[in-house]
Order: sequence, then C-alpha cells, then structure tokens
Amino acid sequence: MVSSPSPPHSHGCCLEKKHWWLTKQKIVDKYVKDARSLIVSQQQNNIASAINLLDAALAVSPRSEMALQLKATSLLHLRRFKEVAEMLHHYIPSIKAHDSSTSSSSSDNNSQPLSRERVKLLSAAANSDRSFTCFSVSDLKKKLMDGIARNRDQEGQWRYLVLGEACCHLGLMEDAMALLQTGKRLASAAFRRESVCWSDDSFISSGETFAISHQPQTTESDSICHLLSHIKLLLRRKTAAMAAAEAGLYSEAIRHFSKIVDSRRGSPQGFLAECYMHRAAAYRSSGRIAEAIADCNRTLALDPSCIEALTTRASLFETIHCLPDSLHDLEHLKLVYNSILRDGKLPGPAWKRQNVGYGEIPGKLRCMGRKIEELKGRVCSGEIGNVDYYGLMGLRRGCSRSELERAHLLLSLRHKPDKSTSFMDRCEFADEGEMDSIRDRAKMSGLLLYRLIERGYTSLMRIVMDEEASEKQRKRDSLQEAMQEQQQEQESSSCKLECVKKRNMEKKNVYQGVFCRDLAVVGSLLSQAGGGGGGGCNRPIGAIPIKYEALSC
Repeated sequence: MVSSPSPPHSHGCCLEKKHWWLTKQKIVDKYVKDARSLIVSQQQNNIASAINLLDAALAVSPRSEMALQLKATSLLHLRRFKEVAEMLHHYIPSIKAHDSSTSSSSSDNNSQPLSRERVKLLSAAANSDRSFTCFSVSDLKKKLMDGIARNRDQEGQWRYLVLGEACCHLGLMEDAMALLQTGKRLASAAFRRESVCWSDDSFISSGETFAISHQPQTTESDSICHLLSHIKLLLRRKTAAMAAAEAGLYSEAIRHFSKIVDSRRGSPQGFLAECYMHRAAAYRSSGRIAEAIADCNRTLALDPSCIEALTTRASLFETIHCLPDSLHDLEHLKLVYNSILRDGKLPGPAWKRQNVGYGEIPGKLRCMGRKIEELKGRVCSGEIGNVDYYGLMGLRRGCSRSELERAHLLLSLRHKPDKSTSFMDRCEFADEGEMDSIRDRAKMSGLLLYRLIERGYTSLMRIVMDEEASEKQRKRDSLQEAMQEQQQEQESSSCKLECVKKRNMEKKNVYQGVFCRDLAVVGSLLSQAGGGGGGGCNRPIGAIPIKYEALSC
C-alpha cells in the first residue's frame, strides 16, 4: 500500500489525517503530563483532578496505555476499588473462566492494535525520509529505548498488580493471589531482561542504566509480598475450615472461620461476608440457631442482596417456628428475584461472585411462591405463637434453671445491641460511604435477635418456674404421704408392742402363781418339821415365824 500510486487529493487527505492524529497525540500527552504533575503531590483533591484530566485524555485516545495506568493507580490510591475492577474486569481470572468466549474475543481485539503498533515500530521514520542517512548511535539508542519501553507497556504487568490489589480489597482473594503472582512474575522477568539487555551495552550512560535498573521499586515489591502472604494465610484458613465442614467437624470449622473474622488484622468486606455465611452454615449444622442467625445478620449487613444469606435465615426462622420473620425474608428474596428477572442480570457488578445462576431464578421463584403460600396458611391457622425457644437457645426440653440462665447469659453477652456493630472494627470496607448504612442494618437486625432471645428467656423461665413449683408441690405431697405412712407404721408398731407386753405380763403372772404355791408348800413342810422335832424344843406349829412378805408375790 505504501508503494502504490495515489492521487494528489488522496495524498493530501493522508497528510491531513496524519496531522490530525499528531495533534490528538499531543493533546493526550499534555493531559497525561498535567495529570502526572498533580499525582506527584499525593493530595486527594489533586489526584481527583488528575483523574478528570485522564478521563479527558482517554476520551480522545481510549487505548492510551499511560493514561490507563495513571488512572488505575490514582483510583487505587483513592481507594475506589470498584471502579478499578470495573475498568479492568476482563483481566479477572474468575470472569475469564466464567465467560471464556467473551474474554478470548476481547483479548483478540486488544492484541490487534498492539501488533499493529509493533509492526509500525520504525515505519514512521522510513516513510518520512527515504533518503540515505549516516549511522547515528544516538538515533539507534533512542529507537531502542522507545521499543523497549513500548514492549514493557504492552506486557502490561501493571494491570495485574493494580487489579490484584483492588481484588484483594474487594474480597476476591483467589483472583487477587493469581493476579499478584502473575504481575510479580512479569515484573521480575522484565527487570531481569532489561538488566541482561543493558549490561553489555557500551553506548548507554550510567545515569540511564541506573534509572532503568531501579525502576521496580523495592517498597512496592515489599508491599506486594506482604499482601500476598496475608492473602495466602486467609486462603489457608478458609480451605481448612471448608475441609472440616465437609468432613462433619463443625466445631473445627467454626474455630477456623472465627480465626479469620476475629483476627487483629482486618479482612476485606466481601471476603468477611463470605466467611460469616460459611460459619452460619456450620453453626446451623451443629444446632446453634442463634449464632447462625447472628452470622446471617452480619452477612446481610455487609451485602444486603446476598441470596444465600436470605435463604438460610428464612429456613432458620422456619426451623424454630418463627413464621412471620421467615415470611419477611422470603418476601425480600422474592423482590430480589423479580429485580433480577426485570434487569436481566444478577445483582451487583460483573466481577461479583454469585452462588446462583441466572437460569435457576424462574424455578426458584416458583418454589418460593408455593412456600410463601404454605407459610401464610400456617400463620392463619394459628401457629404464630408456637416458637421453639429451646431450639433458639440450644437447650434441651426440661432443662434446669441453671442451664437456662447460663445459656441466656452467654447469648446476651454475645448478642447485645451494643456489640452488634463490633465486627465492623475488623472489616476493611471497599467503600467507606457505605459504613453508615451497614451500621444501621447491623443494629436493626441485632436488636431484633436480642429481643427474640429475651422473649425466649422469659418464656422458658416461666416454664421452668412452673415446673419447679409443680416439683415442689409433688415433693410436698410425697413428704406428707411419707409422714402419714410413718405415723401409721409407728401406730402399728406401738400396737404390736402393747400386744407383746400384754402377752408377757400374762405369762409372768402364771409363773408367779406357781412359784407362790410352791413356796407355801415349802413353808408348811418346814413348819411341820419344826413341830415334830425332839429335845426341849417343844413349840407349837404356829410358834415358827413366817415372813409373808417373802412369800408374797
């Protein structure tokens, strides 16, 4: 096309287009230069103004690599992570895996202008001046530097580093780890390649060599290493917790998730909501309904459109027969499903992870409609007051007063309304403007749960007191019966003793009569023996004194 002849008017048109393109490039360079000077000040207002300048530059040249890089780093400095993810969402690995066809077509479209630029690396000088020129080391050095800088920009490792840090703050830990590792590997490879390339060159000055060799700053690499180590620690704990939950070791899973959510170093908002949701499932499987509802409340405070949290909390309320609250969550979930069908997409940005597919929404909506009608029928039939407070507080039926007071003390200390927002102190928010709304949602849900626990404690305490009163009455009745039986036994025993005494007296009287009769006979015999003796003792029979006291019985 270069050697083909062209009419004069077409040649003039080409010159005119070329002059317009150069003017546009100068405008872009001016915007980028002004933005760079504002970014150097590191002030919030200046960086915001620099972003406006970069937007103007990208409006003129949407594929300006330097403008894209400066805008991404500026947004990252202002903690506007969502905008960074929206700008570079095609590089997120999870989105590539979910929609490979779209990502492949976008990568082809992005590679075409880069290859075109690579082909035209020396075409401008060749077309502008086809005459013979002498060899110049300075020109060769300039062209070589431009080519290396352009190839380094085409590699685009800054995208992986900036997007990886943004994904980390947004809670996409797996994507952040992959992106940061890829960016770090590309940056180190580029640094090694440039070091080897410039080590043997004799025509480059030492100042430029120093600038090129020290381009990857140590502070940035250290911060990336620290961030990667923190991400790996969180992912290891999450993996261990998920493995324990799948193995049925729910207490172990709860312990690992608690290490994540209660750590001194805060976790990103999205990752924290995901961990709370998994811990709620573990609490539910272990029978701790109140703790599971509290974790669902925290998840919904951080992410109000979380479908899994709404479904889990509705089923938890239905489990303890708290039908009005379950109906409220199902109605909210129905509104979310209807909004998805109306908008034609799942809630949230494109990079947000969802646990449900768009094709599953109509079937789930029909099932939910039937469930709502069933719960409304149960409410109309009068099942509204039969709340299972034993299941809510994790107690067995017929528990003692001490068990109830201990369970209530633990639950009230954990779920006091003052502590309902304590989890926000360990949360890194993607958007600090959402903190007030998150705090309000957490306070409202925490207050409702605390009131439910207090109603449960009051109801169960009344039942326990009634059981204790009835138990005291039973003990009193049994004591009276025992006393009556004891009195009856004493009376019967006394009667038996009297009968025995009477029998003994009768036997004693019989023996005494026989003994007295024998003594009388012996006395008469003695008196006869004394009267019939010889010698001077001729006394009459009555002269022998007889002591009747001795003979009396």
